[in-house]
Amino acid sequence: MGGPLGAIIGRYPTAGAHSNGDPQLGGIIRHNRKCRDLVFLIIFIAFWVAMIVNSSFGFNQGNPLRLTYGLDYKGNVCGNKHADPDLRELEVRYWLNPNQVYQSGLRKSQFKLGDARSICLMECPSPSEDILNWVCDYPEGDIHLSMDEWIDRNYDYFEFLTQPMRNSSLALQGPCYPIIFPSINVYWSCQFIAHASNASLNHWRQMGGVNINENGVLEKSVHNGINSPSAVLKRYVADIGKAWPVLIVCGAMVPLFLSVIWLLMIRHFVGAMTWITVVLFNVLIITVTMFFYAKAGWIGHDAVSGIIGESDPYFSVTGRELNHLRAVAILMTLIMVITVLSTIAIVRRILIATSVLKVAAKVIGEVQALIIFPFFPYTILLIFIMFWFSAALHLFSSGQVQRNDCNGECCAFDLKANKVNCDNCCGYSIHYTPHIAVAILFHLFGCYWATQFIIACSGTVIAGSVASYYWARGETSQEIPFLPVFSSMKRLIRYSLGSIALGSLVVSIVESVRYILEFIRRRLKHTDSASSGIMGRMMSCLSNCCLSCIEWTTKSVNRNAYIMIAITGKSFCKASEIATGLILNNILRIGKVNVIGDVILFLGKLCVSLACAVFAFLMLHTHKYKDAHNKISSPLLPVLVCWGLGYIVASLFFAVVEMAIDTIILSFCQDAEEHQGNAQYAPPLLIETLNNQSEMQRLTQ
Repeated sequence: MGGPLGAIIGRYPTAGAHSNGDPQLGGIIRHNRKCRDLVFLIIFIAFWVAMIVNSSFGFNQGNPLRLTYGLDYKGNVCGNKHADPDLRELEVRYWLNPNQVYQSGLRKSQFKLGDARSICLMECPSPSEDILNWVCDYPEGDIHLSMDEWIDRNYDYFEFLTQPMRNSSLALQGPCYPIIFPSINVYWSCQFIAHASNASLNHWRQMGGVNINENGVLEKSVHNGINSPSAVLKRYVADIGKAWPVLIVCGAMVPLFLSVIWLLMIRHFVGAMTWITVVLFNVLIITVTMFFYAKAGWIGHDAVSGIIGESDPYFSVTGRELNHLRAVAILMTLIMVITVLSTIAIVRRILIATSVLKVAAKVIGEVQALIIFPFFPYTILLIFIMFWFSAALHLFSSGQVQRNDCNGECCAFDLKANKVNCDNCCGYSIHYTPHIAVAILFHLFGCYWATQFIIACSGTVIAGSVASYYWARGETSQEIPFLPVFSSMKRLIRYSLGSIALGSLVVSIVESVRYILEFIRRRLKHTDSASSGIMGRMMSCLSNCCLSCIEWTTKSVNRNAYIMIAITGKSFCKASEIATGLILNNILRIGKVNVIGDVILFLGKLCVSLACAVFAFLMLHTHKYKDAHNKISSPLLPVLVCWGLGYIVASLFFAVVEMAIDTIILSFCQDAEEHQGNAQYAPPLLIETLNNQSEMQRLTQ
């Protein structure tokens, strides 16, 4: 391996090169480069064009209000100020005819809850003990009331009805309907309580109203509709839109601040930071687990509730969201136990990581622009993530509102026609075509590929800067500290974007295949009884472990490939081959050092992301998100998104240390091979760490 690279990176810079003020001119890294993997750069550009077109479709067709609020019998989204009539501030869906709701809850009935006549109100109505209250249809036709007057009258204009209209209302065909059952606002739909008001029911019977069914089917029908898998998924996505301030603070600002603090501390207190990172990681993962227990209702009295606004303290609603939180709490308990035991196991090996981190800290101190550089990819990533989330919300809500094809009786009084109409009375629902599902999957894949591309570009620039420092024997610090970073960025943009696009695409494809296989495995687990046996579970766990190993190996190979791309300017495949050969030839020398160093850095990233999750829990605990207009259905998804964003941001900044270590180690391996096993350009601290075999054996026993 020494021959091919010796002429490229093994020559010490000449005096003439230094006199020009640019150590790159001496031939350390600069050589006859050319653009590599152009086909994949073209594919990446085409992918971005497709992303823009795909997102434009979502912005044109989507309406995020559909994810939170229901549809009325006219197909309008509650709360939509552009609807006919104007429904601004009318955000709660209420089913007018209790018998239709009851019929939709019967097992053998073909009538669906979505076909029951519903309108949008400001709040769920309640029956009176003195008189019979009514909720009447939107005023139109012969009812000369404005929407504001209708609201001020508590949606009741029964006294203005003609006798035919009153007779129709007593037959539960409108335009006015009696309030017989108490209801409560659950996720912006009025959940009936299956205990009729005796006073209201007696008034109704005295007026000659038709029989009203009053058992648990009524309550269960609405509960099942509100907690259907599609409704829960929409609420989860809507939570992201409602909690966008939390995402900005806990997914962008907090990890930025913590990452910079960690870099500065690793620069000045490297010996203590390894221990601080391990201890802090254990404290944070225990804290996050306890928060999940609290939100699941197993600790304290802060379990998530589906009720919007104030409610009877004796009435509670449990839904799928609470079950999901309990499942995650159990999973976090297992992860917590495993991670705590694992960190205890590596305590004796932390000294190895400290030695290697000291070398990286020295590089960061010499090439000072390395601390400032991550702000550039961070800004690009922040803009992309904001665009992606906005497009995702619109894409997910871009289904078409269409009238259902129902067979049940849903006759209702038509105020415009001034008669009972039994035609076109079925309800509306949002229909998603297959191409929308494809668009959403493409959007998800695009997020992962673009994110990996940005992280890879950042790492490659850092690798090029560190390699310049190593092969110049640290003399770049005597001249212009910012120069290696800008020179490395220039080489990346001019020659290697295609190689980075290929590497990030490989990781994205491997990750996508893993998730697809995992999805298929879960589906088969529910449909195939054979998989429930011991052999089935063993094969399932084995396949999952293999996929995880493949993913980890791919990411590791890619990272080393990016380093060799930065140093040599080779294509992605050739750089991977060179890096792999160097590592295999020196695996016994650098293996334990590199692994332990990566573990500490990984724990550092987790510390930042876990801290983001803790701050997200604290922000979501406020009144704004618990019992107000912006109430979220569950803190689960916003917290997980903040966790993920925190890890991505931390990866950008921690890449300074991570790529510095890997670049120095790969450069050390190449340096040693070129000089018969004795590295000539390595910093003394690195030589002492890697060459002191007796000390290494003592630390790794």
